[in-house]
Amino acid sequence: MVAAALKPRDVVLPLSLAPRGLRRVEAAAYIGVSPSSFDAMIADGVMPKPKRWGARVIWDRHMLDEYFSAIPSEDDKPKRSAWDEVA
Repeated sequence: MVAAALKPRDVVLPLSLAPRGLRRVEAAAYIGVSPSSFDAMIADGVMPKPKRWGARVIWDRHMLDEYFSAIPSEDDKPKRSAWDEVA
């Protein structure tokens, strides 16, 4: 029987410790959107640009938290009234 190949994270970090740096697909999943929606959010400035280390492209989980917290919630959006349509 051949043992399954382990990723470095599986060997080094316990499952209870979330990694600080996330790859694109992981970063998108972390905030709950598809990778293509994540790309659009970056282009619109809603999500941060990645850090680069050599050929690696990595998003800082703490920056994702900060940017995500800045997105207005439904309760934060101004309420429209019938008078808004009259002007």
